[in-house]
Amino acid sequence: MEHTGTELRRGWTTGSCATAAAKAAWLMLMGHEPPVSVAITLPGGQRPAFAICRTGLENGHPFAEVVKDAGDDPDITHGAIIRATVCRLPTGSGVQFQAGPGVGMVTRPGLPIPPGEPAINPTPRAMIRTALTEANSGTLPDADVTLSIENGARLAERTLNSRLGIIGGLSVLGTTGIVVPFSCAAWIDSIHRGIDVARAEGLRHIAGSTGNVSEKAVQKFYALPDTALIEMGDFVGGMLKYLRRHPVPRLTIAGGIAKMTKLGQGKLDLHSKRGQADMAALAQLAATGGAPAPVTDAIAACPTVAEAFLLATAAHIPLGTLIAQSALRTVLETLAPAPCAVDVMVFDRSGQCVGQAGPSLPPT
Repeated sequence: MEHTGTELRRGWTTGSCATAAAKAAWLMLMGHEPPVSVAITLPGGQRPAFAICRTGLENGHPFAEVVKDAGDDPDITHGAIIRATVCRLPTGSGVQFQAGPGVGMVTRPGLPIPPGEPAINPTPRAMIRTALTEANSGTLPDADVTLSIENGARLAERTLNSRLGIIGGLSVLGTTGIVVPFSCAAWIDSIHRGIDVARAEGLRHIAGSTGNVSEKAVQKFYALPDTALIEMGDFVGGMLKYLRRHPVPRLTIAGGIAKMTKLGQGKLDLHSKRGQADMAALAQLAATGGAPAPVTDAIAACPTVAEAFLLATAAHIPLGTLIAQSALRTVLETLAPAPCAVDVMVFDRSGQCVGQAGPSLPPT
């Protein structure tokens, strides 16, 4: 995609790249010369063209490859080579999908694709069917489509796929076909899928954490299974809004002092680029816990929440508990009216719990 003024450059989902590769491979199977580029139809009706970087035969069947361009989004699959290999199937077979090297297999219920199927989501499957129809003179062919992603198994180690029950590689994702920079849609989607898996397994208690330290600490505290752990990162809002529509009986929010402070101040995106903690507001919160004016003045002047927390601790002010209570209020307001009991745990960098509030139910 091209730049528009100073806007960040958008890119293409893995599903779009796989669709273009599949269309190019089918055109070759139909007897056409290997295409240099192909146009595909996105769910929104757009018709972008994709460069085909390589074509050939794999075990006698045509394949085509597309290099994933995620635009300015920090997508781990940016630059990955997406391959589609196609062959004809007997009449009435429809379009069948296979996972080649680097594409995972679904092993747990709760995902959009059932266990035993390649991790190729419904929208990319529909896009590929449309593209094959276009390449097959307007008729949906009976076709086998094998998708592969170069180094996909290694890249998958940096995702939440194994926890979601997607084994052996990456997922082929996309709902619009377009990657919006820094929307972090893939991460938020993995949060949603993690909740779906937990619900499908009948888990009654899940925990959303902001990072590795808080995740390990809350898992140990409650003896939770891995599938109950939702790595929400900075996207607490994305998790809570999904839980509002798809509730579980019990939720724990676990995070570090600074991020829980921002949550308590009403921020639902906890990334530093979305705003810093309000130190004056933190000083006022400390005052509600009995902090005298010299301490609150010092807290308001602190450059970091960590330093403010040390000051409060030295003054015997239960700032961790106050932060947990304020964060709990934000969570309950966001979740309402979902019937989900919530508690908040605040951890320091060593994994020690320094504040806890709840469990409480959202207002109805």
